[in-house]
Formats: sequence, C-alpha cells, structure tokens
Amino acid sequence: MDVVDAELQLGSPSNERTKAEKVRVIACGAIAREVLAIRQTNGLDHIDLLCLPAIWHAHPEKIAPGVEQAIAEARAEGFSRIFVGYADCGTGGLLDRVCEREGVERIAGPHCYSFFAGNEAFAAKDDDVTSFFLTDFLARQFRAFVIEPLGLDRHPQLKDMYFGNYKKVVYLSQVEDEALQQKAKEAADYLGLAYEYRFTGYGDLTGELLRAR
Repeated sequence: MDVVDAELQLGSPSNERTKAEKVRVIACGAIAREVLAIRQTNGLDHIDLLCLPAIWHAHPEKIAPGVEQAIAEARAEGFSRIFVGYADCGTGGLLDRVCEREGVERIAGPHCYSFFAGNEAFAAKDDDVTSFFLTDFLARQFRAFVIEPLGLDRHPQLKDMYFGNYKKVVYLSQVEDEALQQKAKEAADYLGLAYEYRFTGYGDLTGELLRAR
C-alpha cells in the first residue's frame, strides 16, 4: 500500500522543539509527498505532519469530521499550534465551520488543483470549467482514486455519464517526471479526452506552509 493511502503520521526530523513549539499540520494524504518536500527544502522542522486517508478525496463528507477529530487528538497530545492542510475540497463550507469553531486556519482555496496552480491564476482560467484535473498523486493513483471509486472498471459505459461534458484532462504537475506525464496521457486516452500538461510546482502550498508557524 502506498504510504499516502493510509493514515500517516510523520513527526518533525528535529526532536529539539517541544510539541507546544511545533505546528501540527493535519493534511490530506494526497499531498503528503509535497508537504514533506516543502518541509525539507525550506528547513521547516517545526512542522509535525499528520496525514488523513487520501481516499477521502473521493468522500469529502468525511473530511470535516475527520479533521475535527484530528484537531482534538492533536490538542490532547499537547500541540497548541495547528494548521489544516486542506482546501475546502468539496466539503461545501463544512471544513471552514470546523476551522472557525476550533480557531485554526486552513490552506486557502477551493481544492488542491487551485492552490497548486495558484489560486489567483486558477480563478482566471475561464476555459477550465470543462477540464478534468490530475495532480502528481492522481496521475500516480488514477486507477485507485478515479477508475475504481467510480466503478469504471466494472461498468465502463459509465465513462460517458461521468465525463461526457469534459473536453480535456489537465495535468498540473508538481515535479517534472516523464513517467508521470505518460501516466497522465494514458488517463486522458482512457477517458477519451484531449490532454494538456502544465507544470505548476507546489504553487501556493509553499507559502501556506511557510506561514504555518
């Protein structure tokens, strides 16, 4: 099983700080690799990462209650500073209610596609309404997180029902990896859609984690 497909806790590489001094980042497992890369590159050893199941990407109704429970557990462990590593991610404002009630902040934006692209840049792309987005994680896990949850492996005729109004697959890549680009192209071919590649890097995620202090 991929390490980001299950609940994952990765403490800070430095043990010099107490839990009260660290920041518990409660994040979606689908962005675990990116959070860890940003932490390492920027020397953010005060970040203590807890990732919730990435499959909640397909079940957004689980995100708000799951985050609320994780916040309570973090406080019980002694963390006084907490940051939520999710955008709204399909919760319809429920996650914001949890964050407001608990007095914590989350990543700005409607979803990971937006903050990876840069929220302002993403909002300005009018033609993206008919685009289906992939990130590095979804390109890597397309079968497990798209095909199987939607039942396309069992009922391929559902592809037209789910994707008939889309025009293209847009792959927003965080790292330049030819193997992942090939996987994204294969996903587009599978769905019968045009393919577009955009290298975004980590977008707004870096800045969001830099302010999580």
